[in-house]
Amino acid sequence: MIEIERKFTLLSGNFRKEATHSRRITQGYICADEGRTVRIRLSDGEAFLTIKGPSDQKGWSRYEFEQKIPTADAVELLQLCREGIIDKIRYYIPQGKHVWEVDVFCGENEGLEIAEIELAGENEPFDKPAWLGKEVTGDERYYNAMLAHTPYKQWKNKD
Repeated sequence: MIEIERKFTLLSGNFRKEATHSRRITQGYICADEGRTVRIRLSDGEAFLTIKGPSDQKGWSRYEFEQKIPTADAVELLQLCREGIIDKIRYYIPQGKHVWEVDVFCGENEGLEIAEIELAGENEPFDKPAWLGKEVTGDERYYNAMLAHTPYKQWKNKD
């Protein structure tokens, strides 16, 4: 399956009043090489193994395979992950036919808030909420696999 998504920083935390629900997410990376990642994710008693391929030139599209796995297996697999676990709270904000997912990072990435939207096609139009900031789609610093390796708190330039 091809995943098409766009990512943005936030101007403010005003998105919370629009959220229908949220969930805590813990994830780690077994592999985070150039062009591929293998991720383990735990959230609300569910667990997933996800494999992602390289992004296209714009950073908008890439292959994604996701499979639900037993929670006990995910807990064990997290022990095999590379150093740097992602801890975040994800808020879900419906807008028209889309749902914005806003990640508020904790731990070593505290202070970083990223909104993303999945689209059916690269040219699909979407509304941009007032709390949306700069687009960072394709900026590898904002990929979760990179944040696990080089957390936001270590960034010298946090433009």
